[in-house]
Amino acid sequence: MAEKTKNPPRHDPKVIKALRNFAISITVFNILGYTLFGFEQAWTWPFIALATGYTLEIVLEVIGARVEGRSPRFLGGGVRGMVEFLYPAHITSLALNMLIYVNDRVLPMMFGIAVAIGAKWVLRAPVRGRLRHYMNPSNFGITMILLLFPWASVAPPYHFTEYVGGVVDWIIPAVIIFGGTMINGMLTGRMWLIMGWLGAFVLQAVFRGIVLDTSIPAALAMMTGVAFVLFTNYMVTDPGTSPSRPASQVAFGAGVAVVYGIVTGAGIAYGIFFATAIVCLIRGGFLWSVHFVNQAREQREAAATAAAAAAVAPALVASPNGHEPADRESAGKEVVTA
Repeated sequence: MAEKTKNPPRHDPKVIKALRNFAISITVFNILGYTLFGFEQAWTWPFIALATGYTLEIVLEVIGARVEGRSPRFLGGGVRGMVEFLYPAHITSLALNMLIYVNDRVLPMMFGIAVAIGAKWVLRAPVRGRLRHYMNPSNFGITMILLLFPWASVAPPYHFTEYVGGVVDWIIPAVIIFGGTMINGMLTGRMWLIMGWLGAFVLQAVFRGIVLDTSIPAALAMMTGVAFVLFTNYMVTDPGTSPSRPASQVAFGAGVAVVYGIVTGAGIAYGIFFATAIVCLIRGGFLWSVHFVNQAREQREAAATAAAAAAVAPALVASPNGHEPADRESAGKEVVTA
């Protein structure tokens, strides 16, 4: 049996820096949202969301570390190690609470966070030799809330700019775009994904307008909302659940836009979240299929190598030095010494 690893895998320093910037950005945005912008949820809910996310992340990590025979990832780095470990849970908890609206019922929100964090341990696929989660946590939690609680909805559009007006309405998305572009361009490297997503989104809006006779300006107007800007810069670009190669990024982003067009064209609300979940699920299936194909190829190559070795073995046994005698007739004659 292979010896289990004692040291857990660590994030790349650029990924840690990106997660830190994400965490700081969403924290500041939540503070401004509850004090200036007009967030609808109770001001205590972010703290409930964080407590839920932190607790589940730590408990599941302890269980996972024990099963895998390694030390928990939050140990060994002191306070800094714990903070870096909790970045994903921090982002997921605040994002889900900020983007979902469940009236005054806090339990569905907590349920969504539990699903989002728990899915990282259940829905995983092999990537570069180790299992990685493939469902976007925040998006998956929101999707499950919308599916299981039909009365729930996403945060209303005015939610992000209710108490501001004038030029501030333009400053808020501009700041989000600038910050998101800096993070995605310099740290996560997901600008190709953003371009694929935005380009295909425009095309699907035009296509629906031509084929389904929907309003093209209205479909494109969605791109001007703060929620769309947040989704584009901070959710669909999640480095943990999106591909890293440029071509794959474009395909992923365009795929989300195409599925969104299909879902919305079918009259299904909240298509942007369902589309992301569907594409992430397809990517997970693709990763598993690649794994099985590679595994089958390696088994065939190993079998061919074993068969070749078995064919060579009898010839090597025929002669002590591994070579046949040069003269078979003389090999059978008795040699008489003088």
